[in-house]
Amino acid sequence: MNGIAVKPPSGRGRFITFEGGEGSGKSTQIRKLAERLDAARLKTIVTREPGGSPGAEIMRHLVLSGMGKLLGPDAETLLFAAARDDHVRSVIQPALNQGTWVLCDRFSDSTRAYQGSLGSVPAGLINAMQRVTIGDLKPDLTIILDLPVEVGLQRAAARRGKDAPDRFEAEDLQFHRNLREAYRKIAADDPERCVLVDADADPDTVAGRVWSALRDHIFAAAIPAQPA
Repeated sequence: MNGIAVKPPSGRGRFITFEGGEGSGKSTQIRKLAERLDAARLKTIVTREPGGSPGAEIMRHLVLSGMGKLLGPDAETLLFAAARDDHVRSVIQPALNQGTWVLCDRFSDSTRAYQGSLGSVPAGLINAMQRVTIGDLKPDLTIILDLPVEVGLQRAAARRGKDAPDRFEAEDLQFHRNLREAYRKIAADDPERCVLVDADADPDTVAGRVWSALRDHIFAAAIPAQPA
């Protein structure tokens, strides 16, 4: 662990979410962090949104196929809420209750960024659905991977190859620039939970930055302060 003594928090598992624009490297960084936590003998699961549970995966297909966009931003937000409700009840909360660490590719911040900031869905509607679907549950740490949108879209295009872009990858450049700014605002508004990580580097360098954020926000907090 590079000389870092890891003292895992006791009791409830920890909930770590990853956010960012298209091609920001969330899947890669989640995999790398999961491997590192496994090496530290911390029980970990990896999941994603929309999806992560059988019911939510059905919703994922509807959203990424573009069905949600056809129905409008409010209806699309409801689809995400339904998927999240199933995901939290059947996967996330049971794992946390058992002391398992949950690493999730996107969570409620995605709704605030995509449907709230960019889709102009009223904050009141989003807050109401959040109370119903996740209640008091919130991530212990949210890693927001930040990089120029042109770089992210190039990565996304290389990843999908000859496949057609999904619902969100197909949006225009200004949409993705606005999305980046929405995520930056989320990080600025909640610095205790969110860490903005520069993702414009090779995967190992970014993984080191992610680990530093985890060390400072989770592991350091679990070590009692020494008396003066």
